[in-house]
Amino acid sequence: MTEKFKILAKYIKDMSSETRDIETFLFVKENISKYQLNIDITSKALKNKLIEVSATLKFEDKEPNEKKSHYEIVYSAIIRVDDDVKEKKDLERIILRDVPTKIYPDLEKSFLNLIHNSGHPDVKLEREIDFNKLYDERFK
Repeated sequence: MTEKFKILAKYIKDMSSETRDIETFLFVKENISKYQLNIDITSKALKNKLIEVSATLKFEDKEPNEKKSHYEIVYSAIIRVDDDVKEKKDLERIILRDVPTKIYPDLEKSFLNLIHNSGHPDVKLEREIDFNKLYDERFK
């Protein structure tokens, strides 16, 4: 199957690592295994069949405690959609499944670099995100 879009550019739109103080850092170092990864995909129409697709990864502690760090990255791609894409469903599939699948390796690498450079070199993401599965589950 041929792709119905072309990625023109990929870039880190925003990146954040926040740790308030050394006590927080030490607490997080002990408890980072409790942190959860969340992903959100958004899109914004630009001119001339161009679309900005942004994937936001957040790694955060859902527990209500004072000492927590915040890690977040917004990774964007500018795509041009082929002229023959007319159906809304096809466009949704491109934005929510196809583009995230293509940019995910770069997103994951950048995000892990952020966390590792924030003092947590042993953190690994447990598994790759399956955008096909996430896309299909939206309609169940």
